[in-house]
Parts: sequence; structure tokens; C-alpha cells
Amino acid sequence: MFSIDIHKLLELFVYNAKEPMIFNSGFFLFLFAGFFLIYAFLHKTDRPKIIFVTLFSIYFYYKSSGWYFLLLLATTGVDFQLAAWIDQAKTQWERKFLLVVSLVANLGVLGYFKYTNFLFELVTDVSGATFQHFDIFLPVGISFFTFQSMSYTIDVYRRELKPVSNILDYAFFVSFFPQLVAGPIVRAADFIPQIHQPTFVTKEMFGRGVFLIGTGLFKKAVISNYISLNFVDRIFDSPALYTGLENLVGVYGYALQIYCDFSGYSDMAIGIALLLGFHFAKNFNSPYQSINITEFWRRWHISLSTWLKDYLYISLGGNRKGIWRTYLNLIITMLLGGLWHGASGKFILWGGLHGLALAVHKYVSSFKIVLPQLLKGPSTVLSIVATFHFTCFCWIFFRAETMELAGQMIYQIMFHFNPGVFGSFLVGYKTISLWLLIGFLLHFTPPSWEQWGETAVTKLPLVGKALFLLVIIMVVVQTKSSNIQPFIYFQF
Repeated sequence: MFSIDIHKLLELFVYNAKEPMIFNSGFFLFLFAGFFLIYAFLHKTDRPKIIFVTLFSIYFYYKSSGWYFLLLLATTGVDFQLAAWIDQAKTQWERKFLLVVSLVANLGVLGYFKYTNFLFELVTDVSGATFQHFDIFLPVGISFFTFQSMSYTIDVYRRELKPVSNILDYAFFVSFFPQLVAGPIVRAADFIPQIHQPTFVTKEMFGRGVFLIGTGLFKKAVISNYISLNFVDRIFDSPALYTGLENLVGVYGYALQIYCDFSGYSDMAIGIALLLGFHFAKNFNSPYQSINITEFWRRWHISLSTWLKDYLYISLGGNRKGIWRTYLNLIITMLLGGLWHGASGKFILWGGLHGLALAVHKYVSSFKIVLPQLLKGPSTVLSIVATFHFTCFCWIFFRAETMELAGQMIYQIMFHFNPGVFGSFLVGYKTISLWLLIGFLLHFTPPSWEQWGETAVTKLPLVGKALFLLVIIMVVVQTKSSNIQPFIYFQF
């Protein structure tokens, strides 16, 4: 006799630290289907739609991070009120004081959860004392929603944005679930004007949404998960056990893994938002096709790089205080960008290397070298190859658990490359090699090919779109290697 265990069923709706809510989980798909049915009835309303989506977003965060959803609510309430006071302040020093309170509140929370243990480690390393790590849980996506909320108060302070008059509007903006836990970092000036507009999903928006959800799911749940669990993690855990060639392919694999993981999430977030009638800007634009490091940062995690430029680099003086100060500002911005990713020296080193490369590229660009027409093609290819390998070199420090393991990996690549194992590598890792090849080929295809795919999906009837998603889900199921794999950027 078929029976339902009500207790187990209800447990599904309660936060489980081992299975946080993510887009590629079956439970999210089930929940989103129910959410979408109700949203279809409410999407033409104003306040009921805002309340419904906000409540669902808060529940989504509760399923991702437990009771720390209260922290999200606190951030929302504090910055909503401070922005209103900043707007009403009579004098400049009052405005500045209130902005400082907002920055201290946001950065204080971020600092406590992300950097307390790191700072104590530094102090005890210098003093020679022993240190027992504090048991501090890092709420999922805290770096994203604090940056998003900070940009709101800063824009109000700069008089570039009028504060919203209703806290529900602000809660809707901060908690909107598609981008809540891993970006893109949405600007208030771009998103808030959309809140009260009539919700209208065109055929093109729906088709693009389905296409992005499908391709994002494929990138994350098929390519990224498969190569990380079956190859990349093993190499980075014990690089000394593998040849230099295997280590090098492991680095290439991680470059592909982190791109597919993060851009896959962004694609799904943008696609889900489109289905709900909202627009997010593109967050990734084939970054490994970049011909220099400056272009790379215009294509990689675009919402973060523009946030750092607008709120940190320009606040430091940007390029307005002389050429040497420009170089210094670039390096400081990227050092802090590295620290944003995690409380560890390896993240700071990763950011510092990128900052130094940006400064060097700006210096070299100042000479305005013009190549003969004949050399432009080969030069472009060499520039892409060089930029890709520099970013791969930096990924070693980003991914390795310790600096010692990063050193082992570089040592193996430099002194134990052993190219003779290439044939046996292809045989032993044929499935991995196939996914790596598919992943990089898809990445380096011209933008017109992606546009063609999007248009083709858009033209499909509803049944065809459903089959498109069903085929991808079947591939995900066939390649699934273990339980749900959280997104890499959840830890940031």
C-alpha cells in the first residue's frame, strides 16, 4: 500500500546544512514550479506580487543558510533606514556620517563572519601564541548581498539615486532569489525601476530564459561537476602524486570548472529572472577569449569587476591622481578584490598578481605600439594564449588548499612534466578529456553561434522548449557522480 511519510515530507522544507537550496537540485525545481504557478496569477498585480516574491526569496535564503536569513533582514532594515536619513540630512557632514555608519555596519558584519579567524591567525603568528579557531559559520552569499546593499547607500549618498519610500521595495531588491546567494551583483539603479513596472514576458524573453537555464544547468551540473569530482579535485589534493602533464591538465580543468560553475549559475539566475519579467546584465562574456588581462576583467564576473571599479578604484582616486597612483590604485583594488574572495593569503596573492598584471598592461599600453597588418592575426592568437595561461597560473593559488600544495603543483609542471604519458592519459581519462574538449570548444565558439542557439530555442513551441530542458536534465542524471555539489562561489 502506497503511503506518505508526512514527517519526512515536512523535513524537506526545513533547512539542512548538508543540502542547501541550489538551482540544480530537484527540490528547487519542484518548489519553483509551485512558485511559478502562483506567480502567474499575481504577476499583473503590484503589491501582492512584491510581497509574494519577497517571502519566497526569504524562504529560499532560509533553505540555503538557515536562521541567518535574519541577518539578511537586519541588513535590509538598517540600510533602508540609513539611506532615507542620508537623503533627508541637511548638511554634508551628516550625510557622510550616516554613510560611514552604513559602511561600518556592512563591512563589520562581513568582517566578523569572513575575517575573524584570519585576523587572529595573523596576530598569533606574529606573537608566537597558539590559536584555536572560532566556530563561525559563513552565511551563504553574504559577500554578495552586503555589496549590493552597500552600493544602494553609496549611490544615495552620491545623489545618483533617490531612496525607495517603502521597505518592501527595498527588501524585494536585496532578497530577489535568482541572484541572492551568488550574484550577479545587481545595482539598485538598474533593478528598482523594474519593480513597479507591469510584468510582461515577451516570447524572446521566455525563449532566452529557457536557453540560459538549460545551458547554465549543462555547464554547472555536467561539465563543472564531472571534471571536478573525477579529476580536478584529485590533482589539487595531491599534486606530487601526478606528473607535470597531469597537473597542467588539472589546472586547465580548474579554469574550465570555475568558469562553468560560476557562469552557469549566473546564466540560470538571469534566465529565471527573465521568466519572471526582470532583466539582469550579462555577467560573463567568454573571458578566456581575452587578448589581455584588462579585457579579461571586462569579461569575467562583470558585476563584481564594475562594482570594484565604481565603488573602490574610483573612490581611491582612479586615474585622476597621476600615472603612478593609477598603478597603485589598480593593485590595491585587486588586492582587496582577492580578500573579498576569502580570508587567506592565497586569495590576496591571487588578487595581487592580477593587480600587478593590470598595472603592467596599463604601462605597456601607454606606448601605443602599432603592429604591421601581417602580424596582427598571430599576435592576437599569442595574446589570447598568454592571457589564458596567466589566469591559469593565478588559479593555482586560488584553488590550492595551501601554498605548499600550490608550490608542489608548479614544481611538478616545471620539473616533472613527463610528456610521454600523454597517450596513456588520453586513454585513462578519455571521458574527462572529452568533457574538457567540449567545454573549451563551446567556450571559444563565436558569439554568433550562441545567438543562433538562443534564437533556435526561442522559435521552438512550448513542447519543444520543455523537451530541450528534459534532454539536458537527462544528461545531468546520466553524468551525476554524487550528491548535490554546491556552487564554488557559495563560499564567498
